[in-house]
Amino acid sequence: MNDVQSWAEQGILYEEQGAVAVVTLNRPQALNSFTRGMHGALQAALRHAEANAALRALVVTGAGRGFCAGLDLSELDFTPGEGLMERANPGPVIEQCFNPTARAFMNLRMPTIAAVNGVAAGAGASLAMACDIAIAAPGASFVQAFSKIGLIPDAGGSWLLVERLGLARAMALAMTGDKLPAAQAKEWGLIWDVADDPLAAALAMAQRLAQMPTRALVATRSLLREAGTRSFDAHLDVERDLQAALGRTHDYFEGVTAFLEKRTPVFKGE
Repeated sequence: MNDVQSWAEQGILYEEQGAVAVVTLNRPQALNSFTRGMHGALQAALRHAEANAALRALVVTGAGRGFCAGLDLSELDFTPGEGLMERANPGPVIEQCFNPTARAFMNLRMPTIAAVNGVAAGAGASLAMACDIAIAAPGASFVQAFSKIGLIPDAGGSWLLVERLGLARAMALAMTGDKLPAAQAKEWGLIWDVADDPLAAALAMAQRLAQMPTRALVATRSLLREAGTRSFDAHLDVERDLQAALGRTHDYFEGVTAFLEKRTPVFKGE
């Protein structure tokens, strides 16, 4: 059995379309909610994509009518009896599964695009926000479902919500657990766009980004995400250092040469 087959058995479909990797969360009967095995397969698929230099963008989507409903609560043991508190504690699955997955998406060496085909609830919404760009179907929605079961946003959700929406909107969404429809999510800046076929739109975006200077795109991601953590003066120094590093890359020289020669550049992601 090869890796792709073993990932599929855990609910993760993986394929490559040219320079784009496509990952599909494939437990539609459970709205693609995560099991531990699903996390393991997803992280393995991301490592596989990361190791293939020919891949320069990644799309993640969901099968069926939902994108992802967060944790499959059957992964926790609520059977009455001794050790209930420990068995039902969500902390370990967050530490062992959700946090590594969130970190993997946030640090992938290529741009990531979420094609949100339906509801993104709980950590499913966090996953969509962890991607660089998100495109949602008109009927999709984003739900911070945690308060309804006595928990807090996780998988980076509390950080990402504030980053995308500001404190007032993030606070109300997190506390109420109300649905945020796709159109409003776009208006508020949670996602990039709404499209009737979000997967096709995400693939088109990914194919476009895959032809661009990958290292510069990822460096741009880093700069923008960390902007709020530095003073302006310190940020200028980081810009300088990154610019100097990129100034030694193939794609920098190719981009400038193509501009001077009035031709389309051929970037290699190097």
